[in-house]
Amino acid sequence: MSRTVNVVRMQLVNRETYLWVPLIVLGGSFAITLAVYFLLNRAGVDTAMFGGGAQAPLWYFLYVGVQALTLTFPFSQAMSVTRREFYLGTLLTAVLASLVLAAVFVIGGFVEEATDGWGLNGYFFALPWIWDRGWWVAGVLYFAVAMVFFIIGFWTATIYKRFSSIGLTIVLVAIGLVLVGVLWLVGHLQAWATVWEWFVAQGPLGLSLWGLLFIAVLAATAFPLFRRLTP
Repeated sequence: MSRTVNVVRMQLVNRETYLWVPLIVLGGSFAITLAVYFLLNRAGVDTAMFGGGAQAPLWYFLYVGVQALTLTFPFSQAMSVTRREFYLGTLLTAVLASLVLAAVFVIGGFVEEATDGWGLNGYFFALPWIWDRGWWVAGVLYFAVAMVFFIIGFWTATIYKRFSSIGLTIVLVAIGLVLVGVLWLVGHLQAWATVWEWFVAQGPLGLSLWGLLFIAVLAATAFPLFRRLTP
């Protein structure tokens, strides 16, 4: 376990990737959104305003997942770290970074509620569909989304390192074809209304739990490939 914790420390040597850049992306997106809210407020808009800029740092975790493997894995092998230790330590690092980001989102939501949307009736963190189910549900959702993007990035990097760009391209094309097939089947059965009703019925908590299941599946399928990687 101590060696796994050492992998976390090794990953966090580059705090920019896991901490500072996501926070800078979040802060920049928040500042731009707040400026837009201010302009709209000055223009006479008196209804509640909601923005989607909060998703920006969550997308960045896709890049974090790629870098977590490509930048530090060769170095870890030079330090005699086993692949299992590196894998678990990297996932633990992602969990910690996602928890920090989720905590920032929850705190921001509390501030928005206390200040009536920063005094502008504009909301960046406390989006109704999410926040109305409870602050802890919002935290779980933001954590799950960050981890989903991270594990997708790590999984694709693993495919790339194991089978090169040709193998990754084939896998992505195959996934694209499957998704197109699913969309065709839903349209053929005229089941779009049923699909959307299912998503709405799940709510943010249900979608978060499905996201955690998706994370577990990708993590389980990535490890057998990861064990065969060469630095």
